[in-house]
Amino acid sequence: MIENEEKLDQIIEDFKIEQGTIIGLMQDILEIYRYLPEEALQKISSELEIPLAKLYTLATFYNSFRLEPVGKHHVCVCIGTACHVNGAPKIVDTLERELKIKAGETTEDNRFTLETVNCLGACALGPLVTVDKEYHGKIDQGKLKKLLKKYRED
Repeated sequence: MIENEEKLDQIIEDFKIEQGTIIGLMQDILEIYRYLPEEALQKISSELEIPLAKLYTLATFYNSFRLEPVGKHHVCVCIGTACHVNGAPKIVDTLERELKIKAGETTEDNRFTLETVNCLGACALGPLVTVDKEYHGKIDQGKLKKLLKKYRED
């Protein structure tokens, strides 16, 4: 049995009624689970007669979809040009060392997932880190340690 099966069933039913897009359906699934569980994709494939391969093709093509669970806190570091020249590589190194993971990984306790992106669209704030979509600009080592402390305590 899949977690939140009632919500999943409702999303599938809404898709049937509204004739929505597959990507919209997958985004709704992402809202519930924060990733696309294999069981959910199998259920969608079966009930909506969408080939499982098509769902996986979309899930792996679009960067916003995830096939693995993410941590409670999603930490994202911009490594675009403006952030890079302002110290983003040092921020990434510090986060990897402090969290004991590499970019693209999740901590063993599922508390943090660390990712890097090429641009967050706020170059004047570089280097920029987001935690759970909350922007933290002009981040330096001191601010970063305070930020980690805050999210480790909750």
